[in-house]
Amino acid sequence: MANIVELEQGVFVASQLSEADFDLLPAMGIRSVVANRPDGEADDQLPHKAAEDAARRNGLEFRYQPVESVAATDEGAVAGFRHLMRTLKGPILFYCRTGSRSTILWAQAAAGRLGVDRVIDAAKQSGVDLDPLRDVIEEWVDPLAA
Repeated sequence: MANIVELEQGVFVASQLSEADFDLLPAMGIRSVVANRPDGEADDQLPHKAAEDAARRNGLEFRYQPVESVAATDEGAVAGFRHLMRTLKGPILFYCRTGSRSTILWAQAAAGRLGVDRVIDAAKQSGVDLDPLRDVIEEWVDPLAA
């Protein structure tokens, strides 16, 4: 089973899912799954088409939003992640190779709602240290919204 962590209510991140993992997700309450890992990063990873088939067999919504690790702080990637958080049925599970890339995307997308300290703390509790990205995450907080 992949390592699955809840970062905030209704938003989970995971390491690479196997086809068998999809059979367990409905019992966890997951309703939507997003693959943030581009196909072909590793020979043994589940391609997104197979993941989509497994999700659909289990009654789950599925979206493919591939983001290379080096692009996890790109504006388009974060905006796409935020859009999926807002529009998919929750709870939502985002996954990549280790869960770190999805966590970085989530922290930027959620910082405006939850605050920088809270997203960094949630990430740290899940095993991802985002302190080196604090300045990048802070850029996603609208000072006029505070």
